[in-house]
Amino acid sequence: MLPSTHPLHSSANSGRAKRIRAGNRLGQVLTSSLSLMLIDRIDRVLGRATERAIRAHHLRRLRRVDWEQALDPPDKGRWCAGEPQPRSRCSLEILIDGETALPAMAEAIKVAKSHVHITGWFASPDFELERDCEAKPLRDVLAEAAERIPVRILLWAGSPAPVFSPTRRTVRRVRDRLCDATRIRCELDAREHPLHCHHEKLIVIDDEIAFVGGIDLTELGGDRFDRAQHPARDKLGWHDISSRLRGPIVADVAEHFAVRWCEVTGERLPAPPPPPPAGEHTLQLIRTVPQGIYDRLPRGDYRILEAYLRALRAARRLIYIENQFLWSPEVIEVLSDKLVSPPSEEFRLVVLLPVRANNGADVTRGQAGELANMDDGAGRFLACSIYAQDDSGDPTPVYVHAKICIVDDEWLTLGSANLNERSLFNDSEVNIVCNDVALATATRERLWAEHLEMPLDEVHERDPTDLIDNVWCPIAVEQLRRRENQQPLNHRLVRLPAVSRHSRRLLGPLESFFVDG
Repeated sequence: MLPSTHPLHSSANSGRAKRIRAGNRLGQVLTSSLSLMLIDRIDRVLGRATERAIRAHHLRRLRRVDWEQALDPPDKGRWCAGEPQPRSRCSLEILIDGETALPAMAEAIKVAKSHVHITGWFASPDFELERDCEAKPLRDVLAEAAERIPVRILLWAGSPAPVFSPTRRTVRRVRDRLCDATRIRCELDAREHPLHCHHEKLIVIDDEIAFVGGIDLTELGGDRFDRAQHPARDKLGWHDISSRLRGPIVADVAEHFAVRWCEVTGERLPAPPPPPPAGEHTLQLIRTVPQGIYDRLPRGDYRILEAYLRALRAARRLIYIENQFLWSPEVIEVLSDKLVSPPSEEFRLVVLLPVRANNGADVTRGQAGELANMDDGAGRFLACSIYAQDDSGDPTPVYVHAKICIVDDEWLTLGSANLNERSLFNDSEVNIVCNDVALATATRERLWAEHLEMPLDEVHERDPTDLIDNVWCPIAVEQLRRRENQQPLNHRLVRLPAVSRHSRRLLGPLESFFVDG
């Protein structure tokens, strides 16, 4: 036997130790992999069970107020039943990014002849709607208008719990600043279910022009004066959309404001005269108003949910979504079915989301991962976000705050509603729906030209499926690879990682379930 100090004996021991260590490492890797697979399996099982429970809860809730048709419309048309009806001979202008929308709002307020009515989630008196050398803060623009005409503002009263923003105290200070030494009238709407809010963003000018969209008149959480390049302000870029309406649809927006104003103040505003025809679009105003908060709408209104489910179920070729959230189990169920059983060979689903939602949590609480699983490598689904480059070349996340959906280049909706339970069941929201091939196609092409950094003419000339497969996907995948390898980005479009573990897919819907009305 060799002595323990012999070189051959030491070499054998060393080799045996290395094999043991290698075996231990392999065992740890396998154990870790099996643990992650088990966690993912539990995540999927619990997630799907929870979503089924939430959908059943929503169905029971809607049945209690005779609104179950929102989940399963009796007819398959693209328009929602009930009032307001679709209005023909209207004009709809899509205002992409704050640099387009906010100056248009300012100009309309400055030349208003009868009144200015505004509803919002929040507003900042110092916020500038324009950014030239003569720009004035929102308070001054509204105060000057209020010297000649009524200016009425209806804001959400704020969160009663100081852990959420804006708080009641903050909003009261805003009201006082707007009204102090001015003729502005600002009222606060506290008629919300617990932990929910009034989220719509509307401006009505003279009952002739209305702005409907997702842009708040504030810098709270991010400067809404965004540009096509989405430059970072305070380490955050922004992307948003609004619209300018003319024609008969404006009366519906004005009536909605009047209902809420009367509920809060008791003042009945005169019914607006029917606006004259202003264009060739047929438009419909759709809302979320939860039951039990307004006497005029005791059953509530859930037609944003109805409109989305109608359009998504009818989709044949393309669903394009830009939204702040993608949490709704009802919406995810429809999208999953489309990916599992595609309605056509060219069917594609593209979603543009923020890198992280406003609570800083996982981008879609696992729902993008679920859709990727349903796609199962077929290449029909793509989830992306966008980054902006500053002068140093360091990429900055752009907060996607837009709420727009385009289906088959035919159906389009935009407004204030996110694709989560809050917006579809619990917060007050207003969207506009349009069924117009030319407008839907042109809007998609403008958005894609911006996000793909391509000339609009080139986007217009190419088939959507071709663009997704051969431009969207290669760019987004390459930029994600660069981020993962800590390399500099050379494009703003980045694919979102598809997998979300540790039950993150449960949290968004579950959060809404616990605070649901």
